[in-house]
Amino acid sequence: QVQLVESGGGLVQPGGSLRLSCTASTNIFSLNILAWYRQRPGNARLLVATINDGGVTDYADSVTGRFTISRDIMQNTLYLQMSSLKPEDTAVYYCGAPLQHYFGQGTQVTVSS
Repeated sequence: QVQLVESGGGLVQPGGSLRLSCTASTNIFSLNILAWYRQRPGNARLLVATINDGGVTDYADSVTGRFTISRDIMQNTLYLQMSSLKPEDTAVYYCGAPLQHYFGQGTQVTVSS
């Protein structure tokens, strides 16, 4: 069973930045597509960003220009660099490998003054 472990969440002021990390217990290149999701209380989990095995990225409209997804294949780690954070970005953030239905346990991001 592949494990994905997120880290890097926390409390940040509006306009601030955070970098989330997701370390996999397997070679992430073999997972083909990796993604970040977020879920606000009482709402469904939403796709935030994806990166495929070719390094092509895609983003939800709400985070385009503010968030950057990247990966370090040698470290088996996925990243989400978040900047210009807004209160509405507050959520639990999950990394995942959607083709294999692997997901992490999530890390809380709170944007508040």
